[in-house]
Amino acid sequence: MTPILMLGAGRMGGALIEGWRAAQAFSPADLIIRDPFPGPAALAAQRDGAILNPPDADLAHARTVLVCVKPQIWRAAAAEVAPWLTADALVVSIAAGVSSQDLAAAFGGRAVARVMPTTAVAIRQGVASIFADRPAARAAAHAMFAPVGQVVDFLDEDLMHAATAVSGSAPAYLYAFIEALEAAGLQAGLTPEAAAALARGTITGAAGLLGQSGEDPAELRRQVTSPGGTTEAALKVLMGEGGFTPLLRDAVAAAVRRSKELGS
Repeated sequence: MTPILMLGAGRMGGALIEGWRAAQAFSPADLIIRDPFPGPAALAAQRDGAILNPPDADLAHARTVLVCVKPQIWRAAAAEVAPWLTADALVVSIAAGVSSQDLAAAFGGRAVARVMPTTAVAIRQGVASIFADRPAARAAAHAMFAPVGQVVDFLDEDLMHAATAVSGSAPAYLYAFIEALEAAGLQAGLTPEAAAALARGTITGAAGLLGQSGEDPAELRRQVTSPGGTTEAALKVLMGEGGFTPLLRDAVAAAVRRSKELGS
């Protein structure tokens, strides 16, 4: 499936390059990168053997195309490269909301897989939701993303909107929560340094425990909530009316709507 032609090597593309190198899944020499403004990871890959912005005719060497550009410009990117690709080249897209039917049409009927990853692929702790209706494209997506995280397969493409809202966008939800927790610590009298150290260290430690223990989140929550204690007092606010449950329900619904709009 190599060389891999990467259309775009920004935040997510760069994270994948870093993760692949750490996992020894694909070397820089396996990559053809097309990006007018390549980031640090792409430039580092170029120094180690990746081909950056080659002539159009060289795109015929690509066996797999990874669409990493923003959803708003994917059609232009596809139109530029599709005429140069071999007929059996596979297409893997991480463009949010863009349907496999539209992708296949833009790429001349080639086999397509859709993936919604998280940027933690850079440290091999990503999550990637995958949909493909042809085995070759699904296998290509697995080969790309399984070395850098957990993969979740979907047989119903419509569920990719929900996967985007629950997983692809969710790191930002967590970062926003940590921002808010630090701000609350400041309001309670902590210094900025103390608030940052406490909030960030606690959250990363709790996430690590969740990943290693295999326990259900609800059980871990119960284990650290003493009846009548400080944690219970806080949770009555966070899990009460207007708390986490309705907020996240509305947030996920908004992300689903936007995912559908991006694909229209």
